[in-house]
Amino acid sequence: MQAEPQQEHLWLQQLVGDWTYEAEALIEPDKPSETCTGSETVRPVGGLWILAEGTGGMPGGGDATMLLTLGYNPQKQRYVGTWVGSMMTHLWVYDGELDKDGKTLTLNSEGPDCSAEGKMTAFRDVIELKSRDERTLTSYMLTGDGTWLRVMTARYRRVA
Repeated sequence: MQAEPQQEHLWLQQLVGDWTYEAEALIEPDKPSETCTGSETVRPVGGLWILAEGTGGMPGGGDATMLLTLGYNPQKQRYVGTWVGSMMTHLWVYDGELDKDGKTLTLNSEGPDCSAEGKMTAFRDVIELKSRDERTLTSYMLTGDGTWLRVMTARYRRVA
């Protein structure tokens, strides 16, 4: 019953390492973005998964810890994963695919709508490999008028 890593699993291994990041986040739609910094350690889990643990400041102040799991499900032919953060109670469940360019992983999820208390909406987290030592994570939220609003962009640099 031992699963063997496939090409899609190997793609995830590019994220393994120690990273620092600078993020710009939109806290409220009609206010300027806020910035924060932090670090992330990504480690492999059996060659099939990655586990990323991040720590850093939050826009507006305070500290946060985040955990990300990502893998690939060959039966569904989809990337799958989860994300949790110490600043919220929502468990983000990911379902995604790699673009044809082989550099961009788009993860779809559902989460709390920042503009409407108690409402859920679609989200998209896009991981783009810029080089071996640089990547970005851009988060988008589906708004009530059907457009995608960029709510956060983080720029990662490998340190080890």
